[in-house]
Amino acid sequence: MEQHQVNITAFNKPEALERILRVTRHRGFMVKQLTMVENESSDILSLEFTVASQRPITLLYSQLKKLWDVNGIEVLQQKQISA
Repeated sequence: MEQHQVNITAFNKPEALERILRVTRHRGFMVKQLTMVENESSDILSLEFTVASQRPITLLYSQLKKLWDVNGIEVLQQKQISA
């Protein structure tokens, strides 16, 4: 199983976090850690989360970038973990 650290910037809408987490779950990734910071001056959310899955991270990346709430996405780190 691989673990990935992902950074996302998104519009600060009530449903944005829900959409991101739903896509993550539907694509077979488990959220291990999540940090969210709200920037009130620009209505932008910054999310940093760690996900784990046996699936390739490109599957999640390609689906998350299609969400209209998402401004940017970056995969920062990857490491192999034992199941």
